[in-house]
Amino acid sequence: MDQKGAGLMTTETKPQHAAEVAGDEPVLQARGLVKLFGRVVGLRGVDVDLYPGEVLAVIGDNGAGKSTLIKCLSGALTPDQGTIRIDDRTVSFGSTQDAREAGVETVYQNLAVAPALDIASNMFLGREIRRRGVLGSVLRMVDKPAMREQAKQFISELGITTLQNIDQAVETLSGGQRQVVAVARAGAFGSKVVILDEPTAALGVRETGQVLKLVRDLRDRGLGVILISHNMPNVFETADRIHIQRLGGMAGVITPQSHSMEDAVAIMTGAKTLSPDEWHQRG
Repeated sequence: MDQKGAGLMTTETKPQHAAEVAGDEPVLQARGLVKLFGRVVGLRGVDVDLYPGEVLAVIGDNGAGKSTLIKCLSGALTPDQGTIRIDDRTVSFGSTQDAREAGVETVYQNLAVAPALDIASNMFLGREIRRRGVLGSVLRMVDKPAMREQAKQFISELGITTLQNIDQAVETLSGGQRQVVAVARAGAFGSKVVILDEPTAALGVRETGQVLKLVRDLRDRGLGVILISHNMPNVFETADRIHIQRLGGMAGVITPQSHSMEDAVAIMTGAKTLSPDEWHQRG
């Protein structure tokens, strides 16, 4: 995306509070997702509902199908069966770029930032704003001042105070600051859904708090956020609803108000079973 502005959200184009956009219709809906890897079942008939202005946590033990589910929703994998809908429109993602064009942004554990580039360049990585006229269309020259200005504006709107110098190289940032850059980039371009895979892994307490605040800020701007995490306190502090995966299937959907962390672990391990009537399809 080379157009000026490149989809970066502003206060005029993005709601400031989830209540302004929260409705009865999910922004992302998946039904009956199945993914097979030879004889290994990655997903077996998984359903997902994500609403605007909501943080939906996805938890589960190793091998539960969390990563496979996220890759199917983000275009990294194509499900063998099932449907995915964005804003009540059936979509078929052949790549992560297809998902991005539909408004779904994903931040994986490896971050995919370019350490040698500055913060502004990383914010627009793969979506650089080109200079006007022949310089941009023919010579493909990048409009660095425009990218710096828009990146600075968005970081300011999100209330991010840990990134003081937009021209600072990412390789000089701490792990938490790098994660903030990656999450902020996803929020800037994800017009509907942001998927975060273990965003607080290997972070200290203070940096974890900064990232979780940013997650809540994205939710409050009306985005649907999917949060994958092994950290139960983080999940229960941040999520509106919690989708539990077990052995490739869906073990239940709970809320921090309806169940405890001990309940969540018991459901993950199979020690406790929920009936479909107990599932919180909407928080």
